[in-house]
Amino acid sequence: MEKKKILFFIYRMGGGGAARTLLNIINNIDRTQFAPLLVTLDREGGYEEYVAADVPFIKLGTKRLRGAVTRLAEVIREERPDIVFSTIPNYNIVALLATKLSRTPAVNVVREAAYLGGTVKEDAKLRFAGFLYRRAARVIALSEGVKENIIKRYKVNSDKIDIIYNPVDVEGIQALMGQDDIEPGHQAVFHSGGKVIITAGRFHRDKDQKTLLEAFKPVQEELPGTRLMILGEGELEAELKQQAEDLGIADAVHFTGFRRNPYAYFAQSDLFVLSSVREGFGHVLTEALATGTPVVSTKAHPGAGEVLDGGEFGLMCEPSDPEALAESISYMLKLDEAKRQAIIEKGLRRAGMFHAEKIVKQYERMFTDVLKKT
Repeated sequence: MEKKKILFFIYRMGGGGAARTLLNIINNIDRTQFAPLLVTLDREGGYEEYVAADVPFIKLGTKRLRGAVTRLAEVIREERPDIVFSTIPNYNIVALLATKLSRTPAVNVVREAAYLGGTVKEDAKLRFAGFLYRRAARVIALSEGVKENIIKRYKVNSDKIDIIYNPVDVEGIQALMGQDDIEPGHQAVFHSGGKVIITAGRFHRDKDQKTLLEAFKPVQEELPGTRLMILGEGELEAELKQQAEDLGIADAVHFTGFRRNPYAYFAQSDLFVLSSVREGFGHVLTEALATGTPVVSTKAHPGAGEVLDGGEFGLMCEPSDPEALAESISYMLKLDEAKRQAIIEKGLRRAGMFHAEKIVKQYERMFTDVLKKT
């Protein structure tokens, strides 16, 4: 049987959930049926080194999105993929336009991971994206809530949308957990004798690390010696560091920057906390569960509740409520060992439900179905 070529397009193989998802699909997809090809803008990304050696990797000769349409169209003409797969609205638009410009038989599958919209300007942009999405062969929604949002704000018919959760490379995560990838300065935090809370994500308003810092202050007062470790980077870094200073907790808050192997950090921590206002899925929650780290999360609509099954697999509280978040964190940190182990075991079972092998099989079936219908 002739292998079907799938071109995966993303802006860069950076540290976000979209890049991790593509990495897991590309590395795990059945090579007897599919030949993956990765295309990015001319940008460096921390996950590039983890892309399987047999995957052709092309960087477009531009860092600018507006210059990518023509170049991507040229690559599509040269490589003749059967499917062009992309993720994130701006890059989905580029992929759809480039495929049209290529004048090849390639079809598009676009993935939507975020719960976007809400303002007049944002909703208008999403309607434009939806106009193009309706020309794709299939739209992949990351969760039931994201699907509902695509129908509502993008105006895409439900029969064109499939829900496929993010794949979690459980074995890969657990292998990385044991690697000595924690910087010496950070090792001291884990050996300080106090509890360690960890979070990870870009510094963005939606992630709401501001509320986490506000919640950490009373936790640190109640449980002296507790530390907060924040993995990530972004435009709000200086503002968050200043907030920690203003709250008088800067000595107990550690900003680590981007970590290529966050799982080594997760595994050494007592608790993972997600403080987001909204999440399309909450991929980092599944990764924390896979490391055997108990989880506290806000009810970040719509994805966090789906990942944790409404609180069955992690303690949940309302977003933007530092008092409720502090209470949840304190409760989890004070659990006895038997209750903590029970929570860890449940979390590991939940992570297995998103196992990369299971999720990639869903992608394979979807790709096969799309090609049968073209």
